Amino acid sequence: MIIQSIELKNFRNYRELKLIFDKKTNIFYGNNAQGKTNILEAVYLSGTTKSHKGSRDRDMILFGEQEGHLRTLVKKGSMDYRIDIHLKKNKTKGIAVNGVPIKKAGDLFGIANFVFFSPEDLGIIKQGPGERRRFLDLELCQLDRVYLHNLVSYNHIVVQRNKLLKDLPFRTDLKDTLDIWDMQLVEYGKKIIDGRETFISGLSDILSEIHGKLSGGKEKLEIFYEKNISVEEFYDSIQKNRDRDLKMKTSTVGPHRDDIRFIINHVDIRKFGSQGQQRTAALSLKLSEIELVKKIIQDTPVLLLDDVLSELDHNRQNYLLNSIHDIQTMITCTGLDEFVNHRFAINRIFRVVDGSVYSEN
Repeated sequence: MIIQSIELKNFRNYRELKLIFDKKTNIFYGNNAQGKTNILEAVYLSGTTKSHKGSRDRDMILFGEQEGHLRTLVKKGSMDYRIDIHLKKNKTKGIAVNGVPIKKAGDLFGIANFVFFSPEDLGIIKQGPGERRRFLDLELCQLDRVYLHNLVSYNHIVVQRNKLLKDLPFRTDLKDTLDIWDMQLVEYGKKIIDGRETFISGLSDILSEIHGKLSGGKEKLEIFYEKNISVEEFYDSIQKNRDRDLKMKTSTVGPHRDDIRFIINHVDIRKFGSQGQQRTAALSLKLSEIELVKKIIQDTPVLLLDDVLSELDHNRQNYLLNSIHDIQTMITCTGLDEFVNHRFAINRIFRVVDGSVYSEN
């Protein structure tokens, strides 16, 4: 699967832009704050309907405009897809595939798969559990439309249940409705737990092998799904914690409080690992994500590297670049330094200057 081209109109700092990509390595270089990351964001948005940064639609539209447009051409095997996304300032975005409007964003998923890697991802292990849950959900939603539906439903239920917990002191007549939300919370929560458990299980062996190579065989990295509650105990725990939930006015039990644990040589590196160990483990995690996606979809995802090379030492740079030679990659960087020029094949080079993009080969 490859992204052949993308056209932008009134997106971020681009009034109009059309780019044709190489099926291998595409590099966007230029100073900071010129619009390099915006291109990767647009590519990611075209296949997932979401910004990797969590930005709202209105914030991605060029300042002063009411609408923005993206058109992306994707080739998957013998099939060609044209994805059109119409961003609107005050309305829900419009999406069409090959000229046919789709009603649900989830209907787009599965056409294109992406692995996004930014400098922030190198800190995923030492950051809060919310970032690790976000890592799980971003990839699982691309791979499984059912998981996406379950996650959206579950998050909606958590919001509504929390609202009810806040309202109950003033609306005691609503107390019986809490049972309904509890049953739905458990119903969808169990499906989220099952999906995450399967994903982590598939990732585990791949991660261990890759990290072993990255560390020269000196470290064994293990990953564990740290469930807030098991499927079997979910409903009983909800009931047992009801008084606490009412007191705290929030839902304290469920997969919205899950985490991932990383163990190197029997040590929890979230708490006791060095920065070098944490960053290497994060790199292993992303490389493992690529391999697992390949295995699941029986195809290659598109890799989006946003200024990551500058954050890695030469050994980690070499390992990363040698690992991605067989997939379409889009890389942003501030300059074509000697390492990139002489040690890695570059198929297409773009220079980005203040919202303008110039092809250099």
